[in-house]
Amino acid sequence: MKKMPYIILGCIGVGLGAVGAVVPMLPAFPFLMLAAFCFARSSEKLNNWFINTKLYKDNLADYVAGRGMTIKTKVRIMVTVTLLMSVGFVMMGLKGVTVGCIVLGCVWAFHIVYFIFGVKTIQA
Repeated sequence: MKKMPYIILGCIGVGLGAVGAVVPMLPAFPFLMLAAFCFARSSEKLNNWFINTKLYKDNLADYVAGRGMTIKTKVRIMVTVTLLMSVGFVMMGLKGVTVGCIVLGCVWAFHIVYFIFGVKTIQA
């Protein structure tokens, strides 16, 4: 019974990750990480299936193994997150939510610093 929420969240993560692999404005990486986390805690069978999918191998395998990400993957993630966060930043700015803009700006800056300096870059 405790495993069912993990299975449901994992399936949602795989679905959104698959869409994100095709649609440029939806990042696949965080959803696939969610799926990997949930499947690892819910079912060995689902976890084995997930780590053998092309979706996992193309997007997460190198990162999970500690090798890093290709520059193309890092740039795609940073651009997508920047575009999505800029929408929230502009909307909060129009409404005069200064604290929200500051917090969102700090989160964005941490995200960029993390992907530039915290994640190894590997050759494709």
